[in-house]
Amino acid sequence: MRQSKLFTKTKKEAPTDEVSKNAELLIRGGFINKEMAGVYSYLPLGLRVLKNIENIIREEVNAIGGQEIVMTALQNPELWKKTDRFDDEKVDIWFKTKLKNDTELGLGFTHEEPLTNIMKNYISSYRDLPCFVYQFQTKFRNETRAKSGIMRTREFVMKDLYSFSRDEHEHNEFYEKAKIAYKNIFKRVGIGHLTYLTFASGGSFSKFSHEFQTISSTGEDTIYINEENNIAINKEVFTDEIKKDLGLGDNFKETKAVEVGNIFTLGTRFSDVLDLKYQTETGESRPVFMGSYGIGPGRLMGTVVEALSDDKGIIWPESIAPFKVHLLSLSDNEDVKKEANFVYDALIKENIEVLFDDRNDLSPGEKFADADLLGIPFRLVISSRSMKEKGIEIKKRNEEKGKIVSLDELINILKTVS
Repeated sequence: MRQSKLFTKTKKEAPTDEVSKNAELLIRGGFINKEMAGVYSYLPLGLRVLKNIENIIREEVNAIGGQEIVMTALQNPELWKKTDRFDDEKVDIWFKTKLKNDTELGLGFTHEEPLTNIMKNYISSYRDLPCFVYQFQTKFRNETRAKSGIMRTREFVMKDLYSFSRDEHEHNEFYEKAKIAYKNIFKRVGIGHLTYLTFASGGSFSKFSHEFQTISSTGEDTIYINEENNIAINKEVFTDEIKKDLGLGDNFKETKAVEVGNIFTLGTRFSDVLDLKYQTETGESRPVFMGSYGIGPGRLMGTVVEALSDDKGIIWPESIAPFKVHLLSLSDNEDVKKEANFVYDALIKENIEVLFDDRNDLSPGEKFADADLLGIPFRLVISSRSMKEKGIEIKKRNEEKGKIVSLDELINILKTVS
């Protein structure tokens, strides 16, 4: 893509009402646009990052048997009243609306109830189980105070996965697979080394739920990391009794963290109330055993920015970057321009994603500053100097110095790095 055709522009300053690093850098880079408190639009560069994250999540969830659907945001109150979750005194984050005939509806903040209701049409026998269904869908949560940029918003996309099993044993088998899938996701998006499986409070069918917490000084949660076992405990359940239950000693490190994913055992909480049952091999009727598994791609995107950026801007991992390469043409000289266009076309032919800074009205320093802010993994420079040395300057975003390579060497480098 030619940067001269990109309608978004970088900014030197972020909005004065933004205090989180992720929002400041993403707005300045033209990745997102703030519509109001807790509500952001994703612009071309930001959408590319978001979709890359979604695709990684999709691949890992599909690998453990997930089937993708999309459910509605508009919700029937009668369904939620059955589980006692439509009352504002019980759930205070609803956005509610009305039809023209004054019928009240809700905008979904999660989807256990509607999916359980859908599955009543398709689950009746033990042969129909297990089943794992997920979606990427817009949620609405009427947070009292939206904060932390795109990490806590009132409107956001969530990947919510739900498992339907015959019993707790079958559920636990999938639950362990989900843990591994989540670890793979966080590793692939570039924060696996900072993210810990964290024990948190459970529910009616489980002593614990599990969160995935990423170390961040701006995090809202406090966790205690046991580095010997590479796990953590949320402060809300951090007691001597819990440590004993988990077979852990006292070697813990306290730190702030951001919750980037969670998995819960739901048991038969929803299937009991909503009458989702199946017949066993012997003809006995039993409630389906359920679990839920959530990741917010936007929240994950914001966490990556918080965790990996530096004082110059964003540093995107290659796996989720909007482009693999940022190509800069640094001269008005026609030979330099011609060479830059030649390199751009050559990379496109090799299916290498390139953002080509072909703008004529900026100084080299301004182009370098924009490149650092946007954080694309590889920066390529075509200049009078590089042409004299008969090559192209390549530098990784997180490296101090670049080197001159030939076009063939460049393509080989870009096609072999992961």
